[in-house]
Amino acid sequence: MSKKKSSTPMRTSSKPLKVRIYTHRWFYVMALPVLVMVCLFSYLPMLGVRFAFYDYKPIGTPKFVGFKHFNDLFAKPAFWSAFWNTLQLSVTKLLLTTLLAVVVSLLLNEMRNIYAKKTFQTIIYLPHFLSWVVAASVFSLILSPSDSGLVNAFLKQIGVVKPGSEIYFLASKQWWRPVYYIIDVWKDTGWGTILYLATLAGISPDLYEAAEMDGANRWQQLIYITLPALYNTILTVLILNLAKVLNLFEPIFVLYNEAVYDVADVIQTYIYRQTFGVGVPNYGYTTAVGLFRSLVACVLVLFCNYASNKVRGRGIV
Repeated sequence: MSKKKSSTPMRTSSKPLKVRIYTHRWFYVMALPVLVMVCLFSYLPMLGVRFAFYDYKPIGTPKFVGFKHFNDLFAKPAFWSAFWNTLQLSVTKLLLTTLLAVVVSLLLNEMRNIYAKKTFQTIIYLPHFLSWVVAASVFSLILSPSDSGLVNAFLKQIGVVKPGSEIYFLASKQWWRPVYYIIDVWKDTGWGTILYLATLAGISPDLYEAAEMDGANRWQQLIYITLPALYNTILTVLILNLAKVLNLFEPIFVLYNEAVYDVADVIQTYIYRQTFGVGVPNYGYTTAVGLFRSLVACVLVLFCNYASNKVRGRGIV
């Protein structure tokens, strides 16, 4: 007769808390620097949120004013212009980048020459690693209304633009947004293809072989096999990036100027100008603007978490 083992190993979770902490003490020691850094640079600065309710200027002592700054920002057309510009620029950029990333991924996936595929992938990825300062400098030269501007020189050569009436693209309310979208797509589309190419690589070749045996052409395989396989990835990318639509500063800051504030100014650049672009800044007001932006961003994150639960079955937080 075989003896039945009645003894079970003692689980770590059943040990007292002090014993568990001592057992895993070195893990806590390794995590301590990260915890200290998060507290210093993420949580400690949040104490400054209280100044949104104070009239806080570089000279003088803070004076409690309640919701005065929030009433002021809601009454200022410049703030609402920056708020709506932020939403329009971010959402349009997100949709364009996602759409083109999917299209480029599908085209790269159809390439059979592996060397040509890798070459095109590398060329498309490279702009992402350029800083926005460098990208803005390059495109400022290309779009310059002077003789060194390649675009204006080409337009004059084909007769679209007459000498003396060159287009200053980055200072035109009509042209600034299209130029910004083009630069952003050029810079970030290649990086966005990584997830989609990884998803395409995971599709079983048996599905394509079976579809080909059933008489499906390449277009039908794309419609009925490839795109359904990408559906969840596309939705996931859109949902995750939607939570970050208000985090828009660097690309706008290096490309815009006073002439295009009406169509280019966003919340982050508005806060920057109200803080560093005036003689005596009111830190209480700019803190109130930043707090409002954070509250809206929090609502977007909660909405995206709800949408992620519906689509993927799990949240993002």
